[in-house]
Amino acid sequence: MKKGELSHMARPGAEIAVRVTPRASRDSIDVTGDGGLQIRVTAVPEDGKANAAVTKLLARALGVAKSELTLVRGATSRDKVFRVG
Repeated sequence: MKKGELSHMARPGAEIAVRVTPRASRDSIDVTGDGGLQIRVTAVPEDGKANAAVTKLLARALGVAKSELTLVRGATSRDKVFRVG
């Protein structure tokens, strides 16, 4: 996904639900049929490495700084919710 491609979702206060697949063969973001986001990262789910990789990838796709994203729910789950702002 290109930088800023999901910028329409980057409204302050918006919550974005994602499903994460760690240890993937490549980093990618896909929009699912129901409008959700499937994020694949090569990072392993240890010591927050996968969460950091997801935050970086999502921030780039939204066109915002990493510091603008907050992980609200799902720190240890595959289903996560991020808040913009």
